[in-house]
Amino acid sequence: MKIVVLKFGGTSVGSIKRIKNVAKIINSYHKKKYKIIVVSSAMSGVTNKLIRISKDVSNNFSPSEYDVLVSSGEQVACSLIAARLSHLGLKSRSWLSWQIPIITLGDHKNSKIVSIYRKKILNYLKKGGIPVVAGFQGININDRITTIGRGGSDASAIVLAKFFKAERCIIYTDVEGVYTTDPNKLKKARKIKVISYEEMLEMASLGAKVMQPVSIQDARLNRINVEVKSSFKKGTGTLITKRKNIINNKIIAGISSTQNDAKVSLVGVKDKPGVAAKIFKPLSENLINVDMVVQNISANGKETDLTFTIKSDDLNKTKKIIGSNKNIKFRKLLLKKNVSKISIIGVGMITTPGVTFRMFQALANKKINIQVISTSEIKISVLIDKKNTNKALIALHKEFKLNR
Repeated sequence: MKIVVLKFGGTSVGSIKRIKNVAKIINSYHKKKYKIIVVSSAMSGVTNKLIRISKDVSNNFSPSEYDVLVSSGEQVACSLIAARLSHLGLKSRSWLSWQIPIITLGDHKNSKIVSIYRKKILNYLKKGGIPVVAGFQGININDRITTIGRGGSDASAIVLAKFFKAERCIIYTDVEGVYTTDPNKLKKARKIKVISYEEMLEMASLGAKVMQPVSIQDARLNRINVEVKSSFKKGTGTLITKRKNIINNKIIAGISSTQNDAKVSLVGVKDKPGVAAKIFKPLSENLINVDMVVQNISANGKETDLTFTIKSDDLNKTKKIIGSNKNIKFRKLLLKKNVSKISIIGVGMITTPGVTFRMFQALANKKINIQVISTSEIKISVLIDKKNTNKALIALHKEFKLNR
């Protein structure tokens, strides 16, 4: 059975006109004799509206009832898609998680799909039906509806592709694919035809908004090829696949940037075992995500300067937490907003010397000062002044020939 999983994001189903367009796309696969499993997000804006309603009703909204509420947007979208497919003369119906069922484990709001019962959907496919499955949701062992985190419809599609051994999993969204950098920031950004799971995971983690990192990780672990395409424009998208499937002479696949970072520096911290843990533990307990971390030891070995980055929104909270932390001693606390993290990503840098030098020289030529450096096997990130973000993107895009 030649199965394809088609997932449609919120913007793709954001209006009746767009739902009719989605039905045409689905019908095109039907004409190619595919057995189709459709996965849909809620119509754009609906989930956020439901979240606002939950906050208006109660400051202590039950997590289990929250999941029932916010998952209802997918139910509406699936019903509309199935109805439009029926209007076109196709056999279709909506399927909610409990009807399949899709089994999850974990807490409400952030569960994980662990099993999907295949029998009902397979029988429906064999009879020529097109199941339209609600993304983002499952049920737990207590038969309660659960949700699997924001962006969870992508994860739903990927896991469905795994369990049903689909030939293809295609994520339809409002962009034409993955770009070398944000096309809204750089007009010369180029669409990437093929990218590895690892590169895409880094790009998503560093600010690219095409897919959530957890969904890419699911695809990587299950070796599911994922194609990202536009539901509004015809043409090829970007294939996300394993490294050995890629024939590419590009050292760097893409460049990402962030716009909402802040830098925190503790100067003159008493250097002794466990001091870093004492600094970061209360931040973790307050759900403050720490990103880049750099530590410099003084010449006498008795003090250290510790610098790290956080989101700007967490800066005031971080200042209070550090100020009230009696377990650490330091001479000065420095805080800086309006910084941006620029990252180059590419599996090619593993075997190519000189990439770090080229990045730093390209920035130096534009008189862009580097404040913090962080590296991994396939990524180099630097922290710079936010005002230099676009200048840095242009310089690095040109240096690594990404506009070709």
